[in-house]
Amino acid sequence: MKKCRTLPWLLLLPASLMAQVHERQTDDTSIHSIPFIPVSKQSLLSNVDVIANMQMSFQHEFDDGTYKQSRFVMNQFRLEIRGKVHDKVYFRFRDRYTRGVVPQTIDNISRSTDLAFLRFDANDSWSIYAGKLCADWGGFEFDANPIEIYAYSDIIEYADNFLVGAGVSYMLPDKQNQFTVQLLNSRTASFTELYDTTALPGIKPAKFPFAGVLNWRGNFGKFSTLWSYSVFREAENEYMNYLALGNQFQTEKFHIQYDFKWSREALDRKGIVSGITDNMGIKHAYRARYMSHWVRLDWHLSAKVNLFFVGMMDDAYWKPSGTTLPANTSTNKLRTAWGYIPGLEVYPFKNLNLKVFGTFIGRKHVYTDYAKSNFGVANTDNYRASIGIISPLVIL
Repeated sequence: MKKCRTLPWLLLLPASLMAQVHERQTDDTSIHSIPFIPVSKQSLLSNVDVIANMQMSFQHEFDDGTYKQSRFVMNQFRLEIRGKVHDKVYFRFRDRYTRGVVPQTIDNISRSTDLAFLRFDANDSWSIYAGKLCADWGGFEFDANPIEIYAYSDIIEYADNFLVGAGVSYMLPDKQNQFTVQLLNSRTASFTELYDTTALPGIKPAKFPFAGVLNWRGNFGKFSTLWSYSVFREAENEYMNYLALGNQFQTEKFHIQYDFKWSREALDRKGIVSGITDNMGIKHAYRARYMSHWVRLDWHLSAKVNLFFVGMMDDAYWKPSGTTLPANTSTNKLRTAWGYIPGLEVYPFKNLNLKVFGTFIGRKHVYTDYAKSNFGVANTDNYRASIGIISPLVIL
């Protein structure tokens, strides 16, 4: 696998340099006398960007108040190449070096590859694209560059967010509202790889497991929206419905984002509820439901200093089919996951998009009495303190 990743960069080396590789270490400017890229091709580079998206940190980790470890971590490294090969043809490729390189059963592309698609711009209003896409779920949390996220909410963290398919976008004449429709594979792995069929009697895999996504991006000056509705066909007559409502308000110094997300899953695709019920032998919970609230507040003290706070609340619901909850139980909620991230971001350079951050990232899981008594689970409280660097470093 390492050879596969290294090969593209070896191909970029000039032939003359390869010939000199065993000669000597001292500088020899003669090897640069012939341009590596022909002059006739150099104009293409003006339309191409190569970006190293990085988030690295030094962090101290605690579980339930007990110090566990300190370590340096490369949280994110995603290499991106994007640009135009024609006035109406745009491409984008992004690969994640912090995920295993394993081709998937359904789409035959590595799970580490986020994006690999072409976009065709018919005119200023219509665009058509196909390949491995970022599913246009909606919500500002998922729409952000992943290196800007210190910890995801449950719904985003446990979802398949990059899927192969096609889409169409239409921008209204006012240039303030855009609508997108996508038809995608609903997953990257096969049904039997994701689900234990013996635990789901009577469920038949769908011959075409698809995801349909409808998205609206609206801009109303200081207020903007990013809403979507999606439906997934996981098996014959078994679907997942997902709603995301992203809202943003911003001024010169203040920036507020709020996402509401809701997912109803006939087959527990996220696996969070199944992870709880598995303690009592129910490997795949049927009819799981998730609801999420996510908010980010930014206060730009100056051009170089930003204070921020991220808050998350993720609820997981499930009730066994055909059962009645205890008389003193008013809901079928199993747990609430709380997340809180206060932090500081500093931009030391005026002409470079690089920032130094310091954060405290806390995640607390609180289980209901119903979940504790029936599934033997216990509350957890984990957190970590981090300092690090974030940069979408433009190489070309």
